[in-house]
Parts: sequence; C-alpha cells; structure tokens
Amino acid sequence: MKLNWIYKWAMVCVLLLPFAACNDLDLEPYNEVTSIQVYEDFGNYKNVLAKLYGGLAVSGQQGPAGDPDISGLDEGASTYIRAYWKLQELPTDEAIIAWNDEGLPTLNTMQWSSDNGFVAAMYYRIFYQISLANEFIRETSDDKLAARGIVDADLETTRLYRAEARFLRALSYYHALDMFGNVPFVTEEDGVGAYFPEQTNRADLFAYVESELLDILPNLVDARQNEYARADKAAAWMLLAKLYLNAEVYIGEDRYTDAITYLNQVIGSGYSLEPNYNHLFLADNHLSEELIFPVAFDGVNTTSFGGTTFLVNAAVGGTMDREEFGIPGGWQGLRTRPEVVQLYPGTDGSPDARGLFHTEEQNLDIEDVAIFQDGYAVIKYKNVTREGQRGSSPGNDQVDTDFPLFRLADAYLMYAEAVLRGGSGGGEAQALAYINELRERAYGDASGNITAGQLNLDFILDERARELKWEGHRRTDLVRFGRFTSADYIWQWKGGTFEGNAVEDYRDLYPLPAADLTANPRLEQNEGY
Repeated sequence: MKLNWIYKWAMVCVLLLPFAACNDLDLEPYNEVTSIQVYEDFGNYKNVLAKLYGGLAVSGQQGPAGDPDISGLDEGASTYIRAYWKLQELPTDEAIIAWNDEGLPTLNTMQWSSDNGFVAAMYYRIFYQISLANEFIRETSDDKLAARGIVDADLETTRLYRAEARFLRALSYYHALDMFGNVPFVTEEDGVGAYFPEQTNRADLFAYVESELLDILPNLVDARQNEYARADKAAAWMLLAKLYLNAEVYIGEDRYTDAITYLNQVIGSGYSLEPNYNHLFLADNHLSEELIFPVAFDGVNTTSFGGTTFLVNAAVGGTMDREEFGIPGGWQGLRTRPEVVQLYPGTDGSPDARGLFHTEEQNLDIEDVAIFQDGYAVIKYKNVTREGQRGSSPGNDQVDTDFPLFRLADAYLMYAEAVLRGGSGGGEAQALAYINELRERAYGDASGNITAGQLNLDFILDERARELKWEGHRRTDLVRFGRFTSADYIWQWKGGTFEGNAVEDYRDLYPLPAADLTANPRLEQNEGY
C-alpha cells in the first residue's frame, strides 16, 4: 500500500483535547462532519486507518504545506519521520546539518534545552498520533460496532484495523519511552474532553507497550500477508524485540532472551536480504523482500517536506549531481562526521558498498558546521529507480522512496548483539553467519567476512553504523552501549567543541517541552532540565 488512498479525514476538536495542553501549539480541528457520521459507515474505516498510517509520513490534510495537522511549528519539520530522524541522528556521529534554524545547532552539539522546537515537534507529533489512534480504537469497540450493525466480514475487517491502530499507538508510545521516558499517558479508556493527562513512568510505559503488542499479535495478519506498508505479525515481533533489546536501559532488566525469541520469528518469516544493498534506498524500494515495516512515501499522493523527501534533498549540495538523486536541486544541509567515514575501508563504495560518500571538494573534517562542504556527503537515499528512472513527480523535489523503519538486516544485527549479551535461544555460530551474510552482500564476496574471534560487542556497534547509518537507529544504539553522552566515545562537535567532549548523562533522554509543563501541572520534567 503506497497510501494513495489517504483522503481528508474530518477531525472534530474534542478528539484531540487530552493532548492539547500547550501554550503556542494547537492541534488543528476540522468540523465538516462529526465522528458519529464518519463511523456510521463502514466504508469510511479504511480511510481513517489511512490517516493513522499517513501521520507517519505527511504533515497535514493538504501537503506538502498548508492545512497542517499541528500548527505553531514549521510544518515540514514537524512531520513524524523527519522529526524522529533528526533526534536520532543529528546529535550523533552519523550526521550533522548546516542549517541555522533555531534549535538545530544545539541538536548538532548535544546542548538542547526544554524549549527546543525540534524536540517539541517530535513530542507533539507522537501524541497527535496517539490521540488519533485512541479515537479510532474507541470508536471500533465491539459494542459500538454492534450498535451500528457492522457484522460478519466487515466486523472481522474492522477488528483487524483496530489491531493495526493499536500497533501504531504502541509504536508511538515506544518512541516516547525511548526518547522522553516519563510522559503523559492516555488510552481509549480515558474520557474525551479537556483535562490534564497524568504522567506515567518509564517502567509502567514499558509494561504497557509490551502488553499491547502481545495482546494484538493473534489479531494481526500473518507476516508478509498484509498490504504493503501495513503492520503485520512481523512488525509487532520486531517492535517487541527492540523493546527487549533495550530493556536494560528502559527498566534495568535483562530481556535478551525474549529479544531472541521474537527475532527468530521475524527471521523465520520468509524475508530475504535485498541482493543489492543500494536498492534498499531507491524510489522503487517497495520491491524489496527485506523491508519488514516501511513508512510509505509517494511524490504525488503523500507529499510533504519531511521523511525521505527531506533525506534525499537535504543531503545534496556542493558539486553533487542532482540528476543522480532524481531531484531538481539540493538543500545543502546533511553530511556525516569523520568518525563514521573512518569505519569503512574506502569512501567510493569499494570494497564495502555501504561506504559511499561524495568527497569531491568536500573536507573530511567539519571545521565550520554551517558550510556544506565541511564533512563528507552521504550517498544513500535517492529518488530514482533501480533502472535509473526518476520518481513519479520529476518536476519537483517530492520523492517516492520509502523509509525502512524495520528491515531484515537490523534483525540480524539485533540477534547477534542479543546473543553476545548472553541471551539464550540463539548461538554465536548463527550470529556469525548472519553478520557475514550482511558483509558478503556489502563486499560482493566473502573477502569481508569476519571470524568468530572478531565478533564482539564493539564490532556490532560499528557494524550497525556501517549497515544502518541514517536509518534512525544511532542515538538509541549509542545509549544502549553507554557511549552517547560519556567520554568513552567522542566525535567532532559532541558537546559543542570541534574536538568533542562528554556531555551530561541526563541527555540520554530528551526534555519534555517547557510549554507542556507550563500547561499541565501534573507533569514533572526529566532530571537535569
């Protein structure tokens, strides 16, 4: 499903009030129809579900700008995947951005405060998604469906939609758990109206996300049997595995065995590695058998200035050939830092195809963050197909490339890490085999394979960067390995200096936006902010 059936979903303001407690940010209402009218007709249900999926990609009802879901923020920057990517990548060794928008420079240097607008964009987008999901789940209860006369096949289909909405809500709460820790908490069981949501803690939120995913698993479509870009059992298994792999960070418990349990199910579900690594990031990457849960983008139907439109355009500048990327220009923003470049044996995609950078008239060191030519440009996401054709909207900068939120290579790397951390249900020989599958794809032969003696946690962290750079994993990985804030690993501009330095440990979590704390007296700020 490329989400080409996203229609204008008329939201009434009352649906959003539980999370609308803020000073200068409003959730935009539409009063063309009421929710009662929408839910009376089963034919509307898939369109509403599309709004939930579309919320991961687009910024509002119109796109790429105008009529936004959330006002008070830059519309393009407030899209879900763009906001998520920035918080996961810009503070790390994998990325840096030249732009000087208020709040971006402090993401580059890990010096953000509770009034950072880009942190707020992620926070409010998370809870906008949760609010939409809560309303859909509330309105598709068995009692309400029976009262509307929705029965038989329509009833079973709606139950499936409801399970998918619960997955999407769990995904957003997982991101809240990972990035913010202790957040306001509301489900479909809470009343609709204006009130202050209570704050949950990280342990309780972990338990909630876990219980939701386990509860919906029997009701989701089997792995690889749903429409493209819709959640199935494998997506839920993958999210559970991520939850368990990071459990020591979230709740101080070892859950690596549980991670391996669900990774085995993902890996055994029939996915296969894309033979050509670079095909994973092209305009027709929906053809790949490796993607487990992508966020779909379409240059005609899901237009926005976020997601992969941002990742393709913002990474192009200097002497780079725009035609190679299938766009009319470049936004001259994103590069990587030298520490990541040095993880690869070369910079031209040889011998490791994953190490592909634009170096012509680019400096390896980033002496001036605001200059695009300082730092090597990453060649990864493109708006061209594997046959070299430009995307469906060649006259502008909108792209067709889908964002690979979950893919098989990540499952392989997670499996190896969980085994090395002592989880049972897997083995080091199998872990080594999975890692060497990835390296054989990257090198084109067995020349890049490693031995059992080389497989350790330090290698896994580096290999995750080599395989998954710019896919939104790095901050979480560095936190899990204890290297995000500490002096154990330093990169250029970490902490605000060219040489890099450690920062305060409390920055493992982002702050709750200052405006939300002002508006909701039940909330307490994360430690240190």
